[in-house]
Amino acid sequence: MARQPIRWLVPALLVLVWLAVGGGLGPFAGKLTEVSTNDQAAFLPQSAESTRVLEVQESFREGETQPLIVVWTADGKSITPEQSAAATRTLASLRGTAGVVGTPTPAIGSDDGKALQGVVQLGADLEGSLGESLDRIGSALAVDGLRAQLAGPAATRADLSDAFAGIDGLLLGVALITVLIILLAVYRSVLLPLVIIIGAVFALGLACAVVYFLADRDIVRVDGQVQGILFILVIGAATDYALLLTARFQEELAATGDRFAAGRVALRRSFEPIVASAATVALALLALLLSNLTNNRALGPVGAIGIACAALSALTFLPATLVLLGRAALWPAKPRPADAKARGIWGRVAALVDRHPRRLWIVTVLPLIGLALFAPQLNARGVPLDETFVNDAPSVAAQAALSEHFPGGSGQPAVIVAPVERAAAVEKAAGGVEGVSDASAVTRSGRPGDTPKVVDGRVLVEATLRDAPDSDAAQDTVKRLRAALASESGVMVGGYSAQRYDTTETAKNDTLLIVPVVLAIILLILIVLLRSLMTPVLLVVTVALNFLATLGVSTLVFTHVFGFTGSDASVPLYGFVFLVALGVDYNIFLMSRVREETAHHGAQEGVLRGLVTTGGVITSAGVVLAATFAALVVIPLAFLAQIAFIVAFGVLLDTLVVRSLLVPALVRDLGPRAWWPSRLGRSEVRQASRELTGAPK
Repeated sequence: MARQPIRWLVPALLVLVWLAVGGGLGPFAGKLTEVSTNDQAAFLPQSAESTRVLEVQESFREGETQPLIVVWTADGKSITPEQSAAATRTLASLRGTAGVVGTPTPAIGSDDGKALQGVVQLGADLEGSLGESLDRIGSALAVDGLRAQLAGPAATRADLSDAFAGIDGLLLGVALITVLIILLAVYRSVLLPLVIIIGAVFALGLACAVVYFLADRDIVRVDGQVQGILFILVIGAATDYALLLTARFQEELAATGDRFAAGRVALRRSFEPIVASAATVALALLALLLSNLTNNRALGPVGAIGIACAALSALTFLPATLVLLGRAALWPAKPRPADAKARGIWGRVAALVDRHPRRLWIVTVLPLIGLALFAPQLNARGVPLDETFVNDAPSVAAQAALSEHFPGGSGQPAVIVAPVERAAAVEKAAGGVEGVSDASAVTRSGRPGDTPKVVDGRVLVEATLRDAPDSDAAQDTVKRLRAALASESGVMVGGYSAQRYDTTETAKNDTLLIVPVVLAIILLILIVLLRSLMTPVLLVVTVALNFLATLGVSTLVFTHVFGFTGSDASVPLYGFVFLVALGVDYNIFLMSRVREETAHHGAQEGVLRGLVTTGGVITSAGVVLAATFAALVVIPLAFLAQIAFIVAFGVLLDTLVVRSLLVPALVRDLGPRAWWPSRLGRSEVRQASRELTGAPK
């Protein structure tokens, strides 16, 4: 009797600790925006030529700035000299205005006489008040009879800030409500879905507090994109891990009726697959530290912290709460023993796998290969500006108006750094490159033809491109510019189009480096977990095939359904890391149970029992994760919409096809050979059982 209070003490203390964590750290989920930035320069590769040019440009400016391009149009009518003069006066009046750096350029007319443009340099420290500053500047630029629109990096940055506004409320709310609805449908219980949701929220609060502490000290970097993915990762992973442990708790509670025994067994049996799953995802994310793109490297540690907190909550708060609540956690539903599941849909799936394993995996793998053949057709050279936002953004409309009346690259020229003694030669060579409209040195006054501005013995030459700066043609012009100027010592080509080109090339190199590293990490973890070589290799091959098939489907959907002409250069890499690492989760959940059952019942019966007992919970986990990633579409950015589709579709494909049919059929067809080089599943079942439980031989 003396042990009775102690049995209650540990779970009660764990719950109290997590309540304190949730109450004290929960608000940090809403404070991450205080330490986040949406500076697009952070997306650039560190060692790229365009990034070095950007650093040189800062020395030519009065402090770090971000250009704002103003374009005036008259609804198809010609602009009068009086209107042109008025536009120049409004630009000049901005000198000395809060947030404006230096003197704005005069208004310059288009060749067709129907538009004007000017450039205003804004301070780069306007992150929190950029939108207000643009509203104020836009009002000051009003000219009778003309429509003023704002384009350029500063306007795009303001629209990005608007897109991420309320991310900590809207995105989190949509994700939690979606998960709650799914859990209510799955469990038909009142308390259990709430317990799982609360555990996920506690994990998110802890993760956000840790990330806030690190970001506030410049140890990690956070932007709206990283913040949104962190929310989704933690909610989805914490729920998945909770589903696995809860299913095992239900089985043991139905078998023994003892909540404490059920809690101990559920934790012991779930600990290894949950830790292996969390390690797989966390290490795959940390592999992003090998990237040369700052935002990729930022996501690595932030995502790993989130996954660790999700696993910690699932392995402490959840089992403690289940033990305290007992059967009340499941009310009004009742716990079902493992044998009862064999009479349901998963029993029929297992019977199909048992009857025709080879035919089933062949029929399953051929369509996946067919879909994978479309994967190389994905255009990952970047998303055009007019497709960056899935809704109508003011900066996009302004850029369209600018491109209609001025050369495509007007306002965002290629920027060439050159030694002052070679300035004239560089201007001439750049002006003669195909795709360049004109090239001229930046002057002290900002007026063409005046004395060039010289800093540290260097000048800047701006080459206006004929094509839109976000087009593939502009990137091709950048390559020609660099080739034409390659013989000039100390010359570098940067600017917006060059940044897009360098980012795309860097992302390709990152993918070639990180993909094999992630696959090696996953393979190693699976070998340690399953004590086998054959099955881990099969699992890695199947998740890789699932990713390629998903990418093939995404290529078709993005082009023919969503109307995207391209994808961000990092989309394939992000899709791979999330989908492969998370897809392995479900195979870990399945095969760890199959190994356990194989040790007691042999290879044939083991795979069937493992499929039956985990089928429902893994499918539920897949639906939950797909739904949480789908919630990313509430942020109106094409990049996140594409990531949301790839992960959501890929997880469902993996859950419903790969894990449910392909993997079990392969393992069933191979029999004991699937566990090579161990002898698991052969006649030495008793010995394998002792190895699994750690009992003496």
